[in-house]
Amino acid sequence: MKKLKSSWLPVLMTMAMLFSVTSCGVKYSFTGGSIPDGMKTVSVLYFENIASMVYPTLSQNFTEALKERIRNQSRLSQVNDNADATFEGFITDYSISPAAVEAGTDRAALNRLSITIKVSYHNKIVEKDNFEQSFTRFKDFSGQLQSAQEETLNKEIITMLTEDVYNKAFANW
Repeated sequence: MKKLKSSWLPVLMTMAMLFSVTSCGVKYSFTGGSIPDGMKTVSVLYFENIASMVYPTLSQNFTEALKERIRNQSRLSQVNDNADATFEGFITDYSISPAAVEAGTDRAALNRLSITIKVSYHNKIVEKDNFEQSFTRFKDFSGQLQSAQEETLNKEIITMLTEDVYNKAFANW
């Protein structure tokens, strides 16, 4: 009889855990995000580039990448106005700086491309989740930056930034 009781323990614990997750008013997805019940729409406004150094397509590329991440990792419909949640902001810094100097010279052995964005997230459903925050990501490279290399580095940095923004808004990280 004792053996039968102990075999039910894992089943009961699993049921209790599932009940607590589904009853808290937040829907979880397999991508790690949690979207509040009642949230159906999102708006991503254009992220203007106000950095002193400008990469011509950065604003468009970042804005579209954030929209794509939300589209691919959530059930939210994207609308232009009157959304349940809104992302807006600016690209505040785009810079190339030395990351390491060659021994015995003044030349950079390694350079760093950095992008900083400032994001305002407004959540009409759960207002305590609102935030305004800057995010910075970078990639290091050697030698002079070529245009094809710059495009690749930008894509990689944008991917990291959109992940950071998505996680902050929907994964509570």
